[in-house]
Amino acid sequence: MKAIVLLIATAMLVGSTFTICSAIPSESTDPKDDWKLYRTRAWGLDGFFQITEQTFRPAIVFESLGEYANLAYGLGENFIDDYPDDHQRAEAIFRYVRDHVRYQPDVDQFGSEEFAQNADELAEIMNERGRARGDCEDYAILLAVMFRAAGFRSAVVLAPEHAAALVYLPGYDRANMAWEFKGESGWIWAEATGGRNPLGWTPEQYIQGEDLFAYEITDEPVGAGEPPAEEAEKLAGRGGGPFFGASSFMIVLFLMLMLSMFGRVRRK
Repeated sequence: MKAIVLLIATAMLVGSTFTICSAIPSESTDPKDDWKLYRTRAWGLDGFFQITEQTFRPAIVFESLGEYANLAYGLGENFIDDYPDDHQRAEAIFRYVRDHVRYQPDVDQFGSEEFAQNADELAEIMNERGRARGDCEDYAILLAVMFRAAGFRSAVVLAPEHAAALVYLPGYDRANMAWEFKGESGWIWAEATGGRNPLGWTPEQYIQGEDLFAYEITDEPVGAGEPPAEEAEKLAGRGGGPFFGASSFMIVLFLMLMLSMFGRVRRK
């Protein structure tokens, strides 16, 4: 019965037509990329965020790290010499992404309700045109890679109807909230979807820390089709814990629903 309900929920969330960009068409209506990840859905072991009944893993981020490190990683490395101070470097990277990516829903850009871009695709467009376009998961993916390249620990966080990046920046006092993740405090929210947003601003609706799950970014393989080796963890202002709490079925439905409606958040 669980499988039937899950299939129905999945069918309701998948768009009917897609415009393919920077991806290899598969035999189905969804496009797969060179790493065999679907760009038009986040769930499943071959989805760009690998959402399963147990956890999630932002696999698309790893397309621009490790042996695949390229343009976006190089952009992040460029900030190391120019900004020796960690706090200033993190702020500069955040401003760069905020100012060089213009928010645009996927349906307007690709004709699909969802189409994730990897960090190098965004970086290439920025190099060629000066500015790229994307929605919230695209900002999160690019920031996570660039922070990592610049010597920071980074993570991707999922919230209801939204995705963002986190950067580990202990002692940073300009944030409206410092988060604890994996038992360590000092994780800072990076919300670049609004043109006036500063680094460290957590949107008010997420301050309570409910239904927030994060996955730290490391140089691991893309791993399309393979179960995640690590678990996503609960993000909270005080403490955190494993991904489990509600039933696994309720968790996957919650994540599927919120991933289908990624949104923009601006500071007022």
